[in-house]
Amino acid sequence: MHLYSSYLKYTLFYTALCCTVSVIGGCSFSYSSKSISDSTSSIVSSPSSVSGKSKKFLNAVADYTMAFVKSSPANADYNTFVKGLSDVAAKEGVTNWDQDSLTYTGIGKGLKRANVEGVAYETYKKNFARGDSKKMEEIQDGYESEN
Repeated sequence: MHLYSSYLKYTLFYTALCCTVSVIGGCSFSYSSKSISDSTSSIVSSPSSVSGKSKKFLNAVADYTMAFVKSSPANADYNTFVKGLSDVAAKEGVTNWDQDSLTYTGIGKGLKRANVEGVAYETYKKNFARGDSKKMEEIQDGYESEN
């Protein structure tokens, strides 16, 4: 009887050990699968090839632009806007933001969110792009793409 009891203990111990290892491995696999699935779905659901980090920057620029335009007087200092954009870019880890098309697309989205239209829109667009026609097009693209 004692031999059978010892055998049963070892069998139960190894069974429990195998189950524990399987559960831990399964959790790890499940977490990895979820991470891969999340990455894939974000790529597929994105309307363009903008990565998650870039999309976050784009929205941060749009939000900042909207807030700046809504809270600033008509003769607002352009340098204050640029300083704020620089701060947004630094927070998001974006370098060369002034050469990044996402910056200007985000500005356009922000202008649309702020309901800026007509002459005011054209003035902001020209000033924020510093008269650069390519940047003005990017602002226009952002403005038109915002719902």
